[in-house]
Amino acid sequence: MNIQNLLIKAPITLLLIVIFVGFALYQLTQGVSMDNPSTNDLLRFGANFLPLSLTHEPWRVISSVFLHIGIIHLLFNGFAVYYFGQITEQIIGKWQFLMLFLLSALGGNLLNLFITWQDVQAGGSVGLSAGASGGIMGLGAFLLALAVLRAPTMFVLNAKSLFVVMAINLLMGFALPGIDNAAHIGGALIGALFGMMMSLVLKSKLSRAWFWKMSVIVAAVFGVVWWQLHTQVLALIA
Repeated sequence: MNIQNLLIKAPITLLLIVIFVGFALYQLTQGVSMDNPSTNDLLRFGANFLPLSLTHEPWRVISSVFLHIGIIHLLFNGFAVYYFGQITEQIIGKWQFLMLFLLSALGGNLLNLFITWQDVQAGGSVGLSAGASGGIMGLGAFLLALAVLRAPTMFVLNAKSLFVVMAINLLMGFALPGIDNAAHIGGALIGALFGMMMSLVLKSKLSRAWFWKMSVIVAAVFGVVWWQLHTQVLALIA
């Protein structure tokens, strides 16, 4: 699909790619290395970092989604959003697609923070994370759920191919250092949840309003999880 078709059929997919690239170019104008950004630069531009994300800068769980660590990371995630996004957006519509992407990304970042917090309490160190991997895995898991449940869509979704792609991404997270596998898993869980619900919608067993109802519920649960982690971190600091 070319840019003109993307603009018509999948405008949010195109917008996400433009934001990824535009944010990276802006960082370049601010002296940030495209290939090897420093830790300070990543923190300056909104990376997800437990001591900040769980205290007074919760916006990092969103800003980090649009921040990438190096040109390869940016290119890989940009292509993945293009690959999954154009299909998902045409199936469920632009606003539901955007909500699915953001909630999946949030779910991945919150799982990352939860696991990191457990490590810290056990004496481990704190790292930082960035990238749209949680949202991307959410889109992939959403499509996989539709394929497995044989939901009627305008596309022929190949469950085997989608499963292979998802499995490779998850296995890479376990096999290679520096990959935020918690974000992959968290995003995939949220995507699969919405995929199962949407399959019922597409089979006319539920109203489309259920998508938004579930979105509100998931967002509320995320808020409670963040607040619980926030209070625990502040208690330790105090």
